[in-house]
Amino acid sequence: MDWLQLTWDTLLATSKDVLPIAVVIFGFQLFVIRRPIPNLKRVLVGFAYVLLGLALFLVGLETALFPMGKLMAEQLTDPEFIAGITQHAGQALHWSDYYWVYIFAAAIGFSTAIAEPALIAVAMKASEVSGGAIGVWGLRIAVAIGVATGIALGTFRIVTGLPLHYFIMAGYVIVIIQTAMAPRMIIPLAYDSGGVSTSTVTVPLVAALGLGLAGTVPGRSALLDGFGLIAFACLFPIISVMAYAQLSEWRAKRKQRNSVDEDVSL
Repeated sequence: MDWLQLTWDTLLATSKDVLPIAVVIFGFQLFVIRRPIPNLKRVLVGFAYVLLGLALFLVGLETALFPMGKLMAEQLTDPEFIAGITQHAGQALHWSDYYWVYIFAAAIGFSTAIAEPALIAVAMKASEVSGGAIGVWGLRIAVAIGVATGIALGTFRIVTGLPLHYFIMAGYVIVIIQTAMAPRMIIPLAYDSGGVSTSTVTVPLVAALGLGLAGTVPGRSALLDGFGLIAFACLFPIISVMAYAQLSEWRAKRKQRNSVDEDVSL
């Protein structure tokens, strides 16, 4: 019966969160535009589906993914586990001894980004408005690679104790350079992709990983070092999406050049 109570409480909380959205939409439609809501029955049924879907989704995260993610983070960052697999028992651990942590961070970053509902929605809209020029899966995988790279690099920063701002400043220098060179069409989408990659699924798992790692690495502060992974998860998808567009453009130009060379030789 506990899960029923949890589902009901989550449904009530989700209803309160969605209520302001409904008020704004219906309010503008009725009092600003002053027109009746078209297909009102279908709209209300859609809102009901949204509420139920979000509630069940959050319950699933709360009862399954969050506890497992936190447990995995605590186990992989346990000094005894790391010392056991590296045979460094009783010795000071080196940053390279945490390689399983980096692999897990990259894997969890990739998988959570792929499952992110906000990213799925943006990818579908981008494919729709571009007439299929931007593939749904191409964009999702590009963002997921960026999140995986960012989370892995962020865990490396926590292990080594290097200042966060060095990584962020270097990352945005790369973004600025890419912005000057990437195709114009992809730049706004790349910047948006950095934001939608960190939502309902990614943030809690990544935060649990950062706090778990900072709490077990000797000399690290959970407050000073445990946070900051979300910044990596926002930054690196921008880089990866623009890199994906630049690579696609380069391959297209190369293919076009090869075709011209073949025509000339004939």
